[in-house]
Amino acid sequence: MRMKNQVAIVTGAASGIGKTIASRYAAEGARVAIADLDADKAQSAVDEIRGQDGEAMAIEMDVTDEEAVNRGVKQVVDQWGQVDVLVSNAGIQHIDRVENLSFDDWRKVVSIHLDGAFLTTRACLRQMYQQGSGSIIYMGSVHSKEASPLKAPYVSAKHALLGLCRTVAKEGAEHGVRANVVCPGFVRTPLVEKQIPQQAEDLGISEEAVITDVMLKDTVDQEFTTMDDVAEVAVFFAAFPSNALTGQSVVASHGWHMS
Repeated sequence: MRMKNQVAIVTGAASGIGKTIASRYAAEGARVAIADLDADKAQSAVDEIRGQDGEAMAIEMDVTDEEAVNRGVKQVVDQWGQVDVLVSNAGIQHIDRVENLSFDDWRKVVSIHLDGAFLTTRACLRQMYQQGSGSIIYMGSVHSKEASPLKAPYVSAKHALLGLCRTVAKEGAEHGVRANVVCPGFVRTPLVEKQIPQQAEDLGISEEAVITDVMLKDTVDQEFTTMDDVAEVAVFFAAFPSNALTGQSVVASHGWHMS
């Protein structure tokens, strides 16, 4: 077990990639806090982990709400006495062209991805600095490295996470805290499923063409990245034994982006 006795907080973990990461962490011996806006779904995820002999707790958290974030992290510390890993995973998508994009939609996407990452990072760093150790992991994207049409706020926020990660890596080093970014390609989550018809309508092509000619066009094998692929990278960063990789990002995209 690569994460035995560690305490991890995973945001947006009631479903999708976050849930898969949380389950893998629990299987690797970590105690996992499922932080999500949907309290009922978070509890269901906890029940699943407990049903597999893992240890987990549910935290109702809006990552854009400063008080909710601070309160949630405190709950974890009160329960388990430490925070060793934060996975800042909560996010949404909005498909639109820049000239048609409302400021409210821009702010909503950027706030959840970037403000949420900042607020959860700050709250966890305060505990990690006291401990003298910790790992902050941001859920980036190939869109942290590349741009695509129709996704301006998402691409902008994902690029910004690289800067936040590198700053945290520099500042956290003296406190034993490292930071990394996982950058998946397209993963067939509900978020991506929703994009397929939206992009088909906006681009005037079929849904199948969105998959083959847009989403998977630049992969080496025309395969989606899986949630298990992403979880494996998240475990790798969380369990890495030194600061050798701090500040780095790993792209898991079937060759879509190579760096």
